[in-house]
Amino acid sequence: MADPYILGISSGAALGATAAMLFGLGMHTLGVFALPLTAFAGAVATAITVYNVARVGGRTPVSTLILAGIAVGSFLSAVTSYFMITSGQNIHQVVFWLMGGLAGRGWDHVLVLLPYIVAGLAVMLLNVRKLNVMLLGDEPAQHLGVDVERLKQVLLGAATLTAAAAVAVSGVIGFVGLIIPHAVRLVVGPDHRVLLPAATLAGAIFLTAADTLARVAAAPGEIPVGVITALCGGPFFIYLLRKKKEPGF
Repeated sequence: MADPYILGISSGAALGATAAMLFGLGMHTLGVFALPLTAFAGAVATAITVYNVARVGGRTPVSTLILAGIAVGSFLSAVTSYFMITSGQNIHQVVFWLMGGLAGRGWDHVLVLLPYIVAGLAVMLLNVRKLNVMLLGDEPAQHLGVDVERLKQVLLGAATLTAAAAVAVSGVIGFVGLIIPHAVRLVVGPDHRVLLPAATLAGAIFLTAADTLARVAAAPGEIPVGVITALCGGPFFIYLLRKKKEPGF
């Protein structure tokens, strides 16, 4: 359930991007890269804030991390809405970005996010065996020699890099990080050596399919792809909540 949309990372990116679009933050010095870079900075700052808020007694429980993400994300969303209401300019551009989309994105944007994506995925893949041990729970993993808190810090940093880079370029496309890993896990099992590469590939395929549907459904116009993923993600989120009540999940 540690999706960037839930952890508040998307809200932080949205606030950074909104500041760039409404107030011209960084536009004169960064040019066309002002929007993705301010969004990236907002996402990283939010992730650091959420982690520090969730940290209790030297530990970071996942449930507390999610609650902190929801709280911080809600606050940042409110600030973003306030800026939109009081500014009164470029509202359409901001709203379209907040809904997420791949329109107008090119290889220049790919080159901007590529180093962060590669670095984040490399860190995750180097820790797949420890992730498998973590499936036993925090305490058993600790007894087996895994520095649980250190591993959480490293993986949260890697996940922040990849999520922040993706959101900075595409806008807020919610629920992809929630739907895909759980769906792929049902097919390939919990082994992270297979799960991580499979989820990465499946996420790319799902987003491409959603973007294609968004372009075709309202042709010659275009529906923001975030609308399509949210329509799929909302019901799936409810399914996960109900499924979790069943024994053995």
